[in-house]
Amino acid sequence: MANGSPVVHGFPHLDAVRSAITSLYRRVSYDGVHAYATSLVPSDAAFPDLDDLHLGAQRVARALVRHLRLPEARMIVGFRRMEHAASVELAAGPEYFIELNDRFRTHRRDIGAALSHEITHVLLHRLGLELPGTRDNEILTDTVTTYLGAGWLLLDAFREDAMSSQKLGYLTPEEFGYVLAKRALAFDEDPSPWFTSPQAYSAYTRGRALALRDLRQPPLAAAGWAGRRRYTKDRRYAADHPGAATDPGVPYTFEGGGGEALRVSFPCPGCHQRIRVPVRGRVRARCGLCRTVLECDT
Repeated sequence: MANGSPVVHGFPHLDAVRSAITSLYRRVSYDGVHAYATSLVPSDAAFPDLDDLHLGAQRVARALVRHLRLPEARMIVGFRRMEHAASVELAAGPEYFIELNDRFRTHRRDIGAALSHEITHVLLHRLGLELPGTRDNEILTDTVTTYLGAGWLLLDAFREDAMSSQKLGYLTPEEFGYVLAKRALAFDEDPSPWFTSPQAYSAYTRGRALALRDLRQPPLAAAGWAGRRRYTKDRRYAADHPGAATDPGVPYTFEGGGGEALRVSFPCPGCHQRIRVPVRGRVRARCGLCRTVLECDT
């Protein structure tokens, strides 16, 4: 939890975020992910000042449990002084104990954001989906929370001005915006009306711009002129120099060449699993993981 300290911006965890989306699809499947096609509605996370603190926190927790499709998971929410925003005790269940930072006693509008992250920890624990190391595991949790429709709360908790700042989660605001835009594209959803924080909306638009750029990378047919020109040059070189390494700055790699049929592999713009197709002009490919249909010009 960044509270008053400088907030990191940009996309420093982008590779880990994309890997987390791939891991989610591999573990839960296309049908499992699409069971979360509707995001948590703002009214389910609303917390009026007149509400009882503990009863209100329990109500929001129950709404998140239902949204994340957790069976028989009862969340007991408490408050105490701590360094981080929140913590959860992961056990066999059926009860889970969540502790929130004492500051949420007076910042109730962000209780739903803190709970969304911790309850996703419970979901991932039950799925057996985790990554080695605290950093990567927390990035996975932020990414899954957002992609499954509850993490817009985490982005909306981001506020920054000349005198103060607040951000929850491990992802930068722009990375939250990127994952949220990925979800919006997958489910034809517009989360922008839900933001109460202007800074959160700005971060979403920057993340969305990068998500849209994923759809215009060669060999996708929608790639721009400069990308296509670079791709054509790299393809010609790969055909004449079998096994030559591709510049790591481009998303595609070539295989074959010489006397073998040339193939190109590139990340699916939906789930980032790598797709391999033959180099033979216009090709339509379908990702076997997220079922995205891709028009390619190889």
